[in-house]
Amino acid sequence: MRALLSVYEKSGIGELGQQLVALGWELLSTGGTARVLREHGVPVREISELTGFPDLLGGRVKTLHPAIHAAILARHDHPEDLEQLARYGFEPIELVVVNLYPFDRAVTSETPEGEAIELIDVGGPTLLRAAAKNFHWVLPVVDPADYERILHELARGGPRSVPYALRRELAAKAFAHLATYDAQIAAYLRTEPFPDLLPLPLRRIRALRYGENPHQTAALYQVAGFPSQINRWRTVGEVELSYNNVLDASAAWQLVNRFAEPAVVIVKHAAPCGVAVAETIEAAFARAFDADPVSAFGGIVALNRPVDIPTARALAQHLFDLIVAPSIDREAEEVLRRRKALRLIFAPPWVDPPYVVRSAGDIALVQSPDRPVRLQESWQVVTTRHPNETEWRDLSFAWTIVPFVLSNGVVIARDGQTVGIGGGQPNRVDAVRLAIWRAGERARGAVLASDAFFPFPDSIEVAAAAGITAIIQPGGSRRDGEVIAAAERAGIAMVFTGERHFRH
Repeated sequence: MRALLSVYEKSGIGELGQQLVALGWELLSTGGTARVLREHGVPVREISELTGFPDLLGGRVKTLHPAIHAAILARHDHPEDLEQLARYGFEPIELVVVNLYPFDRAVTSETPEGEAIELIDVGGPTLLRAAAKNFHWVLPVVDPADYERILHELARGGPRSVPYALRRELAAKAFAHLATYDAQIAAYLRTEPFPDLLPLPLRRIRALRYGENPHQTAALYQVAGFPSQINRWRTVGEVELSYNNVLDASAAWQLVNRFAEPAVVIVKHAAPCGVAVAETIEAAFARAFDADPVSAFGGIVALNRPVDIPTARALAQHLFDLIVAPSIDREAEEVLRRRKALRLIFAPPWVDPPYVVRSAGDIALVQSPDRPVRLQESWQVVTTRHPNETEWRDLSFAWTIVPFVLSNGVVIARDGQTVGIGGGQPNRVDAVRLAIWRAGERARGAVLASDAFFPFPDSIEVAAAAGITAIIQPGGSRRDGEVIAAAERAGIAMVFTGERHFRH
């Protein structure tokens, strides 16, 4: 029985070699893996002894030889295959243990092309692909976590004792390893951001209790090569995070990180229900909660400042699922940990990924993150009356929030606090009505932000009747003239940003 071992991830390879030899296997290897095996007292033959050739082309060619690949690819139930091996003096290889170095760690977008090209492995993927193709007769092992159960099966009766189901599982894992490796190389070489074929190497970062609903199994994945910010969160609490927890916490953390001053965001069902800024984080929380206390029940709270003891005491008075913050005082953590069902997440500042992926049935959308690109200096006042200084601050505040509201999205804000949010409605005037209903009397003297243009002047008329004094929106409707005229009649200042922010 022959095994070929050549791995980047060398944890456990010495012990694997020792036990394989004890079971009567002959080991073949090259380079660093052979050195590690010998350090563990494991006898091993160099590949060059088998092929009769030294490494060629500066190491580009080591294992690309019929003595290796015919030995791996031979079908043991095809007599002619075995006759050909015997004719040339080759012996079957029945176990191939190969894993590849993580290309995304070795190569970045800044790596010179010549250097990156030389780091593309050819022999390793070819060995692994050959073994996985012939998994009926050859065991392709790519994951050190599988060493123990492979040894257990081999100890029962040699390579023939390994069940078909496990062989097929190992082959699938090997091809996934190869696909991820090739996708990372393609990402380095790619110049077109949205090509016809876009392989996304996804690596599981954690299993979940369930997906959106308890009957849906699920796991979280990150794009290999881009550090997962969520995977860097430190979670404190007795209950594991669900997908809905992660989605809400991510939305809250992204939004709260867009404010420079102390800010608090409360999210419920992936949409903000209370947002406020203040001079202290304690005051910001009080104002965010006061924005919509009913919706805040059982929500997710994100704070962009460390949680101090006064803020922890204020948070502990209410029922929340999660609290996300950069850090927390030790005594403040003790205050919050008395809430057994509460989870605490401590997270580094949010950094937008290069692109985001969203599913739509059986297709996927890949796009750049939705961050406003038009600066306030480019906004256009389209009414006779201009916003005053206070209105400008609140318009900017509301415009920061509205991209996080489900479309049609409307935010009513006053003095750095949301007082009414309406979203997820099939028409814009209903979203305005919903936001005004939530705001009540607080709408009088407040400003309003809309994630997209107003198709009719009816929304402006409803806002005017509620006492809204300034409106910010993208503009671009065929009826912009009628909408502006409605604002003029009501004495409302209106600002066009020229940029839409749908969130479906």
